[in-house]
Amino acid sequence: MLKKVLIGLGAIVLLLILVFAYMNYRSRTLSPAGKAELEVNDLKVEINYSRPSVRERVIFGTEESGAIQPYGTYWRLGANEATEMTVNKDITFNGEPLAAGTYRLYAIPGQTTFRIGVNTELGKWGAWEPEYSKDVLITEVPVTTLDVPVEQFTTRIEAGPDNGATVYFEWSDVQLAIPIGQPND
Repeated sequence: MLKKVLIGLGAIVLLLILVFAYMNYRSRTLSPAGKAELEVNDLKVEINYSRPSVRERVIFGTEESGAIQPYGTYWRLGANEATEMTVNKDITFNGEPLAAGTYRLYAIPGQTTFRIGVNTELGKWGAWEPEYSKDVLITEVPVTTLDVPVEQFTTRIEAGPDNGATVYFEWSDVQLAIPIGQPND
């Protein structure tokens, strides 16, 4: 009798492991990992994120419109794990001072601006909101409406003025541009 119970429990555990592995694989194939990086002079910026697709859904908007990311609610700036940014030196992020290091990035979307949070809580699954007491910076970034929608969430970093950079987040018809500068600019 004990042998049958142990075999049954073993089968259930194996089944759960297989289901978890499949769901994890499926999530990663629908939202593959992405990486944006730039090195300009002595400044290095790297952003690790995941790339969900629009797939004929309403992305940003009101809850009534069926948006998967309603205005005023937490968004991890991607999918899967939390989006993380590493800078190798002190910078300004959208004009605000930010020390060198690795940070979690998140957003609170709005119709005309997104609030971008920079947080020290790392290594977390992105679906869970960060511990807001660990925010080191909150900044407002204006929304630019794209003429040609972007199907798969894309983060890119381009060289900017005065040895700085600009980080672009683009998805659906929304673009955010965040300037990164050197503190002595």
